[in-house]
Amino acid sequence: MIVATASLPRPPAIADDWALFLDVDGTLLEFAERPDEVRLPPDLVNVLGALHARLDGALALVSGRPLDVLDRLFAPLHLPAAGLHGLERRIDGSKEEAPEPPPALGHLREDAGRVAERYPGAVVEDKGSTLALHWRGNTAAHQDLMALANAALPDLPGYRIQSGDHVAELRPGGANKGSAIEQMMDRPPFAGRRPVFVGDDHTDEHGFEVVRDHDGLAVLVGNRQPSVAAHRLADPTDVISWLQAAIGSPA
Repeated sequence: MIVATASLPRPPAIADDWALFLDVDGTLLEFAERPDEVRLPPDLVNVLGALHARLDGALALVSGRPLDVLDRLFAPLHLPAAGLHGLERRIDGSKEEAPEPPPALGHLREDAGRVAERYPGAVVEDKGSTLALHWRGNTAAHQDLMALANAALPDLPGYRIQSGDHVAELRPGGANKGSAIEQMMDRPPFAGRRPVFVGDDHTDEHGFEVVRDHDGLAVLVGNRQPSVAAHRLADPTDVISWLQAAIGSPA
């Protein structure tokens, strides 16, 4: 059931039998105008490492970023993770690679780069198998970037446009954050645990639906509406305080 989000309760304290899945941008990290300008809050890596140990490894990042970028951001941690909205997965050390991009995606990258040059602050993010067009740094670029993405779609069989917070991403269909979480839940160390997913964007709704279907908890970050989430945290600072409380670390 979809409900208004402003009055959703906070999630309960993290329990030892949880499988905890965490979105990254907008959930653990505040947004930046450019994806490469995000900053990790102090001690976040230590908090995630301690919580990963407390849950016997059942903590995973579920992100639109590639796995190699997640590893650089959260070094020296190499957590279980789903990257590129589920196209890449790493569970118990084994990695499933994303498909190779078609040539037409490279052509779109070049065209989008020329459009972005007309709008300082707009960003074209090449993720290999996917291409993300960002206008957080210049909202005037929204219409032209979306028009370009829609015009390119017929030359990208199997691809779709996934809209997010000030971003549109062209990516292969099929896998999503929900399917990635479901696959992780079938394998150690996540199998047999209660799944909990924390995310902010509407691209996280697939994950919310999956964990709720498995008697888990869906935790929305922020006030985005509508959502199937049943719990809410205010912002990334609130998320980190909630995580810190689980390991006895001061907020």
